[in-house]
Amino acid sequence: MKNTKTVELKNRISPERTTGISIPLGALCTKKNTVIGEYTVLPELAKFCKKAGIGLIQLLPVNDTGTQSSPYSGLSAFALHPIYIDLTALPEFEALYAEDKKFKKDYDAFVKDNPYDGKKRYNYSAILNKKDELLRALYQTTDIAKTEKPSDELTKWIKNNPWIVNYAVYKNLKFKYMQASWKEWKKEDQNPGEKDIEKRWTDSKNQKENLFYAWTQMRANQQFKTACDAVKKAGIIIKGDMPILMNEDSCDAWALPGIFNQNLRAGSPVDNENPSGQNWGFPTYNWKYLKEHDYSWWKDRLKNAEQYYGAYRLDHILGFFRIWAIPTRDTTAILGHTDPYVSISRSTLNNAGFDNARIRWLSQPHVPTGAIEDITWNHESAVKILEQFANRLGNEELWLFKNTVQGDKDFYEADLSALCGQEAQPRVKNVLSKWWNDRCLIEIEPDQFVPVWTYSHTTSWKSLNGGEQNTLRGLFNNAENEQNRLWETQSDEILSALTNSVNMIPCGEDLGANLPCLPGVMSKNGILSLRVYRWCRNWDNQPVQPFIPFQNLPELSVATTSVHDSTTLRQWWNEDKGAVRLFVHTYPQFFGIEGWDNNRAESIANAPYSPEAGNGYMKALATANSLWCIHPLQDFLSLETKYWLENPDEERINIPGTVTDFNWTYRLPVTLEVLSKDDALIEKIKSIVAVHNGGSK
Repeated sequence: MKNTKTVELKNRISPERTTGISIPLGALCTKKNTVIGEYTVLPELAKFCKKAGIGLIQLLPVNDTGTQSSPYSGLSAFALHPIYIDLTALPEFEALYAEDKKFKKDYDAFVKDNPYDGKKRYNYSAILNKKDELLRALYQTTDIAKTEKPSDELTKWIKNNPWIVNYAVYKNLKFKYMQASWKEWKKEDQNPGEKDIEKRWTDSKNQKENLFYAWTQMRANQQFKTACDAVKKAGIIIKGDMPILMNEDSCDAWALPGIFNQNLRAGSPVDNENPSGQNWGFPTYNWKYLKEHDYSWWKDRLKNAEQYYGAYRLDHILGFFRIWAIPTRDTTAILGHTDPYVSISRSTLNNAGFDNARIRWLSQPHVPTGAIEDITWNHESAVKILEQFANRLGNEELWLFKNTVQGDKDFYEADLSALCGQEAQPRVKNVLSKWWNDRCLIEIEPDQFVPVWTYSHTTSWKSLNGGEQNTLRGLFNNAENEQNRLWETQSDEILSALTNSVNMIPCGEDLGANLPCLPGVMSKNGILSLRVYRWCRNWDNQPVQPFIPFQNLPELSVATTSVHDSTTLRQWWNEDKGAVRLFVHTYPQFFGIEGWDNNRAESIANAPYSPEAGNGYMKALATANSLWCIHPLQDFLSLETKYWLENPDEERINIPGTVTDFNWTYRLPVTLEVLSKDDALIEKIKSIVAVHNGGSK
């Protein structure tokens, strides 16, 4: 019997225990939609879900990302991606296809040149470019294009979607500049104000092209909303994905600069896997500005999404507490800092026994001439190189970087060919970059300092005596405690404002977060956290690092086997045998082992992945306390070997830190119609769903 227990969330729909799937829209395929997954395929996916007892479909972001296949590199916070428009479902298609031989030939060639092959990924760029061409041909047949005036239908749609003005003008310019970043456009096009954008929107010379983008978005909206309404009617929740950050080259960053800190880029600090941290290249938010405007831009984003979704995922929810902010001229994240932050004043440092000379030693790298001379083997050349970027400290062989140096990009972009050989240049630049990052403190504002994340590894820190180090650590800890209170206040204010502005169920991607205030703020605001169970370990409990018991997972959480940035369940089982052995030994009953049978447990864990292994793992996870269990559709498909790709690596969606044609172009191995008729797979999924819903295990 289904467990109908729900959790009460203020002013919002209350979730009940539900099993769902996650999938990028482009991965789906039907007999009719063979080129790429399109908005209109969702009702067919709902049929399969309904049969299998799946109550939720989580879509990866579907916003326009232009030439970038990553759905987290949005060109707009509001515009849908035209690549997912079903051309044959447009009201303009049938007549043009029947009457225009060239269009018919072009469309047929488009389908033929991009055949469905469940063993291969789709060609994002080719599909995007050709679909744009075909959309433009369809647009030419409309009265809108012929009269260069919006129809009554489009006029009403534009009125209800005022964001389209900025987007259309931006896309029009981007097309004229051959998709180049707006920062590479002519100066007069880079920083328009609201009045200038409005003028360009109504300019008769641009009207036809502007209206093309408005018409395209109207048609995308109509298709997506119709499809989502059909899924909702089937009793299935659609969960959308809200990327927290916007691309630097986005309509929003171009048209609404006040929302963003253009001199900072978001990322993450140094860790074991990323010795230089991560610099994502996206501008951070100006939360002060957003607060002054009642977070209206964010609220509008959510309200726009609410017409499609019943739930949403806030990507990198940690960024609402604090973001790792990196100076725009730095290539690494080493000299990043939390934003907001609590700084330590010069006077506080002085009172703690650090005079100004000592503070300079801690906050400004002191580059020895020998660092460069060791590469050039010429003292004079080394001096001339250093003179470009630094000032000598008195008569010493030490140099302080000039105030004009804003980041290590200044080194990498410099031409040093007149001062050293071609082979020596990259080595010199790398050494300068290394010294640029070698500081204990960052002077974040005049006479205000914050510690570098890796301060304990710096030259200046290591030169301090034990007492000085203890004194500084005390100041750092005090600032950290104040920051936690600051982050709690900021996040609660922002998230309360956003979650209460819509009726969708909120979820948050809180992976890797260890802020003390985070669980309380998320719970207070009814936000479901994310638990990728392979990482739900007590890492401090050495040497075993046991899995956290299923019953200890928060009720307000989403449990999952894997995510779009990780390996699939099948890959994990085959590649991380230490964790797999621990899992099987922890939950032997789900693998048909009664009592203690070490040999059999070892045999199951050491064997390659099998449908039986996947079934045991997923049924075990279904017993978790989490209200929702949402797994990638690939992990469900792995329950039947006929859906396996020969190379399991081909079944994953994205490999973080890489930019290739592989990422975000995964396709399902079969059509949705085939899945809907696969009774064996459906029964396996239903049995897993039954466990989570409170049925027999």
